[in-house]
Amino acid sequence: MKQNASGVWHQPWLLAITAGILLGFSFPPFDLPLLQFPAFILLFRITVLSYTWREMVIRLTASFITWNLITTYWLMMATVTGGIAAILANSLLMLIPFLIIRLLLKNNTYLLLNSILIASTWVSYEFFHHQWELAWPWLSLGNAWPVLPDLIQYISITGFLGVSFWVVVTSVFLYRALDAFNGIHFFYAIILFLAFPLISIISKIVFQEQSTEILEVAIIQPDLNSYLDYGGYQNTDQLLTHLLELSDSVRTENTDLIVWPENAIDSAIPRENRFNSRIADSLKSWNTELITGAGLIDYYNTGDKPSVFRGNHDGIAYNFYNAAIHYSGDLIPDIYKKGELVPIVERMPYAPQLQKMDLFGWLNWGEYLGYGKGTETNNFHTKGYQTPALICYDSVFPGWVRGFVLNGAGYLTIITNDGWWGNTSGHIQHFEYARLRAIEFRKWVVRSANNGISGVISPDGKVQLRTQYQKQTGFTFQIYPDERLTPFARHGNWFNWLMVAGLFLSILMISKQNFAPGNLNKTGTDI
Repeated sequence: MKQNASGVWHQPWLLAITAGILLGFSFPPFDLPLLQFPAFILLFRITVLSYTWREMVIRLTASFITWNLITTYWLMMATVTGGIAAILANSLLMLIPFLIIRLLLKNNTYLLLNSILIASTWVSYEFFHHQWELAWPWLSLGNAWPVLPDLIQYISITGFLGVSFWVVVTSVFLYRALDAFNGIHFFYAIILFLAFPLISIISKIVFQEQSTEILEVAIIQPDLNSYLDYGGYQNTDQLLTHLLELSDSVRTENTDLIVWPENAIDSAIPRENRFNSRIADSLKSWNTELITGAGLIDYYNTGDKPSVFRGNHDGIAYNFYNAAIHYSGDLIPDIYKKGELVPIVERMPYAPQLQKMDLFGWLNWGEYLGYGKGTETNNFHTKGYQTPALICYDSVFPGWVRGFVLNGAGYLTIITNDGWWGNTSGHIQHFEYARLRAIEFRKWVVRSANNGISGVISPDGKVQLRTQYQKQTGFTFQIYPDERLTPFARHGNWFNWLMVAGLFLSILMISKQNFAPGNLNKTGTDI
């Protein structure tokens, strides 16, 4: 490597900002996911150009903050302080895999295996970021790619983190080909770049939609004001009147299911409430069913209450839940409680553990808890087929969605608000991410969003219909439920755990060879 050369390739700060910009513009709404390849080439170059760990950390932090700001600036729409904190925290977390990647990049032995382990390290980071209560998987590399669905059909085998592996491993070989003018690494890069889309073509050919059963769904987008009580109406009765009238204007005689968005019933209601009979009467006269979002108050028996709960009413413990309700004509409807809650915004992470650490009981942790956490992947039975009611953040966690599919879901229903961020990139990204779930599980997706974007997505990830943002509307659409399981649905995180095995192998290699910063540039052979 020629350290004394001049030019852009040797300007780490220019490379750092450029990499962040490229990554930011790879995500919706810019829809340029191919920019991830040059972006990671630049990140690898910055890592190698940095003579000290401190230099690397400072430069990559600039890259990651730029990336996070461009992609998730809208987090500051709800709370400026919270948004800034989230962007900074996520940027710093992204540094963790590069602490290992730096050591691997500077080792010149076993370059083929070494390059695969670099990609495994990054994918392991993304996978682990899905697993804890501070999860923020929004910027996983695969989330940029639903706009090119024909290239990523293979995620029905690997899950969407397979896209992250494809991007990073290809970029590693491209970097090494450019850095050392090595033809063999350029050959590897081209083979990898073409191999995954080829697998996508085969995957799409193998999957043939077989279901002939038609389900007509009416999707309602009421465009309520998220920042006003009852969506801007005076009370729940007026709000309910509006939703029922809008539904009646959209449905047809063949409509099997009506879908309202998250928080459509904008009030905390118990399981048995005075609105149930009114909704049930309308559905019976229409011969249809309803899925809606609502706030739920749930009371506990003495033996089943959680360790942390919101409060007591007449001595009975209760929690608030962000919930979905399925009305099929019965007065007591089916309930689903949201399982993937937005950290801090919806629920205090690790509240039960924090309460145990508070040995003197100085704080009432129920006051800081937020929503109760659902634990069951229970589907709703709708006209002969099952579907989950994935609430907002639920839909970006394929592991959580997989639980519903294994329990028999024939199609996926997503209800969300997306009104908290205004007309920003946030609601566009959230809609696009739903296309990944369609491909992973080969299911039709119906999506009702309060302010938009609502729509229908086919099992190949193609958008069949989408609405405009901030428009009161509704529509009907015919879908084809299918209960077959994809390899990803059947085998789950097999690919991700393979990546974790690669991470541990990386750590083992580093430990065994004692890669010290001043003793890493050894000449070796490829395998």
